[in-house]
Amino acid sequence: MGEGMSQFDSIASPTVRTADNLEPSFVHGDQIGVAKQKLADHLARRKKRPNVLIYMMDDVGWGDFGCYGGGVAVGAPTPNFDKLARGGLQLTSCYSEPSCSPSRATLMTGRVPHRHGLHRPPMYGEPGGLKGELTIAQLLSDAGYVTQAVGKWHLGENVESQAQNVGFDDFYGFLSVSDMYTEWRDANFFPEIVYSDARTEWIKNMPFNKCFVHATKGGTSQNVEEVTIPVLSELDEKWCQYSTGFIERMAKDDRPWFLYHCTRGAHFDNYPNERFFGKSPARHPYKDTLLELDEIMGRLVETLRNTGQLEDTLIFITSDNGPHMETWPDSAFTPFRCAKGSTWEGGVRVPGLLYWPGMIDAGRQSDGLFDLNDVLPTMLALAGETGRLPHDRYIDGIDQSSFILAPDGLSNRKYHYYWLTTNFSALRCGEYKMVLTATSDDDSGSAGPGGFTGVLQRYAYARLYNLYLDPKETHNYMTRKLAYVEAFQLGIRSHLATFRRYPPKNVMGLNAPDKRQS
Repeated sequence: MGEGMSQFDSIASPTVRTADNLEPSFVHGDQIGVAKQKLADHLARRKKRPNVLIYMMDDVGWGDFGCYGGGVAVGAPTPNFDKLARGGLQLTSCYSEPSCSPSRATLMTGRVPHRHGLHRPPMYGEPGGLKGELTIAQLLSDAGYVTQAVGKWHLGENVESQAQNVGFDDFYGFLSVSDMYTEWRDANFFPEIVYSDARTEWIKNMPFNKCFVHATKGGTSQNVEEVTIPVLSELDEKWCQYSTGFIERMAKDDRPWFLYHCTRGAHFDNYPNERFFGKSPARHPYKDTLLELDEIMGRLVETLRNTGQLEDTLIFITSDNGPHMETWPDSAFTPFRCAKGSTWEGGVRVPGLLYWPGMIDAGRQSDGLFDLNDVLPTMLALAGETGRLPHDRYIDGIDQSSFILAPDGLSNRKYHYYWLTTNFSALRCGEYKMVLTATSDDDSGSAGPGGFTGVLQRYAYARLYNLYLDPKETHNYMTRKLAYVEAFQLGIRSHLATFRRYPPKNVMGLNAPDKRQS
């Protein structure tokens, strides 16, 4: 690092806003130069813009992989994930949203949930979705990429929100979420439905698709197969085969591609594939499923290697949120406080692995902030298409290409903003986190939409946590750290002020403008 860079501090150093509709970011000039040169050299060497493979898992926790302290220690070895972590950049402060649909929409749009409007998961045919949004798939498609979505979608079953209508050339997966297809079929969970013909028929007549589907760009989704419990246990295998087939076909195509592979696992209820049933040291459905997710990742990488595309492909591995602890023990592991549905670290800090041999240095670890909304501007930058960033809406994501490509690159993100449905919850900067609103993690007697427990708590006095000294967020440090208050309040005020010019969207719940017919 140069002398100026050595003085960089994630709290004290200023950011730069390059446009009214773009999130301010740190500017590490020398690292940006290195990244641009690397990309130019790669294009000259490989004669092709980079492919992008996003491997999005469901409800997998920060502590599940061996490289994060889990793996063998928690009864489910993850050799493929661990190998990729050693071969690239392992993020320790990668952030999702508190639940699956908000996270997936944020990744797709580069915007926080209060902007795209999916504050929580749509359930049982409830409208939600991406109508009016611009996705990374659409932007890359416009730039000449082949775009493929496989697996779980869960961004709305309404036609305007389905993958083939928001930029994907092809979609093969299901539109909703795992438990909606199976919980009412399992007598362990719903005996009053399973043993009642009337209630079973009532569920079958609910307005959600019971099948996984296939669709091509602009077309109507076609049912492939009804998702029964036996079918569910085979979905990740079927989806893996579909994605490996796509990778093999694209080896013969000169066009770059974007593959968005979303696993069924390890969302409850887990019914492991027979090849993995009882195979984990824990001999537990969740852990068996994790073995399969690790093996699938290994097969995707091997297919890239065998087809000569590994050096052309950036791989990003992550999860949509932390463990769903209401279904414990069929749930993930995190060392942090609370879980899915909350803005405590256990709900939103997720694994994040970035792998691109020859471009991302091996053996890197960083606690620099990285948000799922950073994916959109970063991938556009890697494709040489930053000019396609929308100008008519606010983009919360930040271009992190220099962070991941420069040796010992620093994150370009100063703040992580925590949103809990429509409530601004907290702000992280550096090692500190200021909390204004949160969900309780000690009240299992109340459940909200999406099945999350806890009650909303608004603190009369903000709480400040040092996540290095107190990663479980148990010691309010505010009284001894008042010097930070104004800096954090400035960050919060600046963020909330952007909603005056770029108003929030409301697409869910009783007050949403687009309601179902009863």
